[in-house]
Amino acid sequence: MLRLLASTCARGLGAHGGSWRLVPGGRARPIAGLCDPSRRLSRQASDGPRNQPPSSEFVARSVGICSMMRLPMQATPEGLDAAFVGVPLDIGTSNRPGARFGPRRIREESVMLRTANPSTGAVPFQFLKVADLGDVNVNLYNLQDSCRLIRADYQKIVAAGCVPLTLGGDHTITYPILQVIAEKHGPVGLVHVDAHMDTADKALGEKLYHGTPFRRCVDEGLLDCKRVVQIGIRGSSTTLDTYRYSRSQGFRVVLAEDCWLKSLVPLMGEVRQQMGGRPIYISFDIDGLDPAYAPGTGTPEIAGLTPSQALEIIRGCQGLNVVGCDLVEVSPPYDPSGNTALVAANLLFEMLCVLPKVTVT
Repeated sequence: MLRLLASTCARGLGAHGGSWRLVPGGRARPIAGLCDPSRRLSRQASDGPRNQPPSSEFVARSVGICSMMRLPMQATPEGLDAAFVGVPLDIGTSNRPGARFGPRRIREESVMLRTANPSTGAVPFQFLKVADLGDVNVNLYNLQDSCRLIRADYQKIVAAGCVPLTLGGDHTITYPILQVIAEKHGPVGLVHVDAHMDTADKALGEKLYHGTPFRRCVDEGLLDCKRVVQIGIRGSSTTLDTYRYSRSQGFRVVLAEDCWLKSLVPLMGEVRQQMGGRPIYISFDIDGLDPAYAPGTGTPEIAGLTPSQALEIIRGCQGLNVVGCDLVEVSPPYDPSGNTALVAANLLFEMLCVLPKVTVT
């Protein structure tokens, strides 16, 4: 059984956190959901009933447990096409901590999300059975052991045919996740949005922290390096050839200043051609956005991307063979308004909308 902990940041109605319907008299009652032990799950999730987040027309947004989009909580991935998973780890950070609280805060802000995406024509819950798997039980005193725990849980998720959409957590978590993804799919392409390339070799003598995940992925052959693009890179550096390693591996590095004051739709057309039909992973560090829009993060850099450009990047992945996604580095202690987590929740919904089984009308 996955060692996943359901988020408990709010007390709600019902033990299972399922969807809701109205009964005579205007009262809301739970519909048997994925956490109902009496309900038998179909082996192929797409063939069975699908979960729907409850509508605020019938259930107040303040009602229910604190799950992503108020979806049902489920302890195992069986029967799911996709699942939201929290990895509340921040002991790999190099500056401001707090990303361990990111999954919980993102779930809180996701209460504003609805089921359809009129801008793209995607209605993901018509095509996918989705639930919230809670959080990986990480070891906050040991980064290597946390990576082991992440791998163990994600192996079960991926083996079940479930696409993970991860709520971070610092960017270290992408390394063990990609280890598992590559076990199934082989070396994958990567759409990486970030202020930093995260390809350092080591810091303070340590080869594993949130600045090294993609260096470790290259070392282990987890990435198809000719199909890696890093978007939004910027900031001061210790050298003038800071992009050398990424470019020497075959990565495409798109600097933030090359994105200023323009649409990224043409760029994503090129990225789609680069990625082709083979599996890709989306990794979105919230510090890829300008801190005016996303101040709640550990290593902010000025002059970043805008939320509309973030939407263009994710929506530009429509039609690609996306096998996993993450949204990392939300640090609620530096996000007093909740705006960073709100942006993060919306971007995760957009990732759900571009998964391969979702047909756009």
